[in-house]
Amino acid sequence: MRALWALRSALFVLWMTATVVPWGLLMLALSIFVRGPALYWPTMRWLRMTIWGARVICGVQHRVHGLRHLPAAADAHGAVVLAAKHQSTWETFAFPTIMPHPLAYVFKRELLLIPFFGWAMGRLDMIHIDRSKRNQAWAKVAAQGRELAAQGIWVIMFPEGTRTPRGSQGVYKSGAARLAVECGLPIVPIAASSAQCWPRRSFLLRPGVIDVSIGAPIASTGRQPDELMREVEAWIEAEMRRLDPEAYAASPPAAAVAGPAAS
Repeated sequence: MRALWALRSALFVLWMTATVVPWGLLMLALSIFVRGPALYWPTMRWLRMTIWGARVICGVQHRVHGLRHLPAAADAHGAVVLAAKHQSTWETFAFPTIMPHPLAYVFKRELLLIPFFGWAMGRLDMIHIDRSKRNQAWAKVAAQGRELAAQGIWVIMFPEGTRTPRGSQGVYKSGAARLAVECGLPIVPIAASSAQCWPRRSFLLRPGVIDVSIGAPIASTGRQPDELMREVEAWIEAEMRRLDPEAYAASPPAAAVAGPAAS
């Protein structure tokens, strides 16, 4: 079985490589003439091809719960901050294909060096930061996040900062909540069981169904960032245990885990 997964995964990586080169070059050429949403949506078609490839080649399906909690695509003023569980590469590719508004990821600037993919991403309205300069990085996130939100672009952050193994929990940092408070925007928690099919730091994909659960927006008005993030964390971790109970069978309840990790 594992040999079959490896073969299908190799074909999937070949599919990504074969499609990203021409698509990346095409988007770089297009960026000479257009920017903003006019460039974002065509660029995201490669991500759609990638998610399609994962489904057809590797049998990785997905289903989304809670789309009703998101502002409609026609609501240009419905800006939000998205705070998502991060287990896999899958969600970074899938979320732009799920959300009705353009997304601006906050990510380390080293990703811009990835040939074709990083080059094209660098032409989009994203927030790339130097993690070694924390104060400057936050100033950039706050300034660009406020500007992008005014344009109807949703800022998305992974509070744990990096991918976590299936069934585990990282330390939730308050950056997304801090941005929501400073901009007066609601924050939307998102849980995703992506490591079931696409494990952390691996391209060995397994067939199955990934569940994405979108929570109701949490108002940030009058809140403190740390306290707001604790609420986001509690929702995400409880939802992860509901979506993937097998992975958390040996873990304490979400409420018991959330408190110390957030403090």
